[in-house]
Amino acid sequence: MDRKQFIKKSLLGTGVPAAAKALGGALPKSTDEAPTTETLGFNHIPNTNSTIMANTILHKADTRGHADHGWLKSYHSFSFANYHNPERMRFGALRVLNDDRVEAGMGFGRHRHDNMEIISIPLEGDLEHQDSMNNTAVIRHGDIQVMSAGTGIFHSEYNKSKNRLVKFLQIWVFPNKKGVQPRYDQIALNPEDRRNKLQQILSPNPDDEGVWIHQDAWFHLGSFDEGFATEYRLHKPGNGVYAFVIEGDVTVGGIVLNRRDGLGIWNTDALSIRANGKAELLLMEVPMEV
Repeated sequence: MDRKQFIKKSLLGTGVPAAAKALGGALPKSTDEAPTTETLGFNHIPNTNSTIMANTILHKADTRGHADHGWLKSYHSFSFANYHNPERMRFGALRVLNDDRVEAGMGFGRHRHDNMEIISIPLEGDLEHQDSMNNTAVIRHGDIQVMSAGTGIFHSEYNKSKNRLVKFLQIWVFPNKKGVQPRYDQIALNPEDRRNKLQQILSPNPDDEGVWIHQDAWFHLGSFDEGFATEYRLHKPGNGVYAFVIEGDVTVGGIVLNRRDGLGIWNTDALSIRANGKAELLLMEVPMEV
């Protein structure tokens, strides 16, 4: 896919609504409907500082959309809610990458999703989850949570602690089939198992390591010492990889990335990775055609 095609597809999207309304505030007493509070993400930044080359797109951390609601501070790598940037509608099947920080005792009230694969990766603190399938769970650093929203699911997310922040990444991926039965899963992984290696945390296969989703996507986490180098080989032709630096400095495909930078690469079979210091990296391989 060349630069012109990439921009065109990003502008046109897929016919799926650009972003569902994520709602904030206290858990409502009624479970019949979501609270009518403000839409998350209210800052619109200029469509600048986006670097598009032959087969890469670079998103520096300070060019992300930002919403500050006091109790919630969120950074959006892609257009979300009232943050709209036509150059950042998605990266292939990857629709949302939100970097969220929720104050103690606060959270997202009950709200609905459908036909989306939703992955949460806690970075710090305890995040409590409740949903319309009668799941109640707490996810912590080391856990991976997934929901296949399918025909529709209501859920809420809350900072369980009364005195500590919770920080987590929430990721939305377009599914390869619509109208599936909603599904919830959560696993605990050992962060030591990704020391100087790429640990698979998600795939399309229920029998593989990590969680699974309805999409030909593979996610990996790595925690690297300075100087560590490796290569990532893509699983499927036509896929691309979006690399997101959680902490530290990493060179991916010859491009230097810093904390919270994102880099998308497509039309490649493999990419090189080198840690320029202690670093933590998330790789999201997704189909480029949706």
